[in-house]
Amino acid sequence: MIDKLFGSKTRVKLLHLFMNHPGQSFYVREITRLIDEQINSVRRELSNMLEVGVITSDTADNKLYYQVNQRYEFYTALRAIFAGEPITAEQVGPTNSDGVNEQHVALINEIPALRLALFAGVLVKGSISPIDILLVGNLPANKVKAAIAMIEKLEGREINYTVLPYDEFYYRLSVRDRFITEVLAGKHSVAIDKDNVLGEHIQK
Repeated sequence: MIDKLFGSKTRVKLLHLFMNHPGQSFYVREITRLIDEQINSVRRELSNMLEVGVITSDTADNKLYYQVNQRYEFYTALRAIFAGEPITAEQVGPTNSDGVNEQHVALINEIPALRLALFAGVLVKGSISPIDILLVGNLPANKVKAAIAMIEKLEGREINYTVLPYDEFYYRLSVRDRFITEVLAGKHSVAIDKDNVLGEHIQK
């Protein structure tokens, strides 16, 4: 049934392989062995998946490696279908008015001394930012890593995040630092702003 829906038995096998091994790379002959399909069929489907953006490729040791693109627009939906442990409605959780998962916000809010949290990238629909979470404050690294790990588990993919001390963030905001400006200019969601620093900045 799924073969008919997705048009190719080889494609379905590839999606199962990639969605169950995010962050892991495979070369062509390794893939043909793992999914037990002909190399020409595998090459053809890999080319199609590259063109669509489902996977990415990279060269190492004179071999071309492929892995799932965790920033692909429909990654979460495909993973829910093809991963060994489907993503449940409970895991997805409710979202706020910006479409940000409220569980994510709650996890981030538990980090001590957090003063500002901004969501973008794969966590905000329509955002093309390379950064998914920006955290501001003098934060304990172990608490940050624990919160991010939980979000990654819920999302089923890696999350790109940046942590800045408050003074550095405020300075970079005031001088219109390129990184901060690009994040704020793109689509994003301010989850936490305890000092209303972004509100004051906009008013200026």
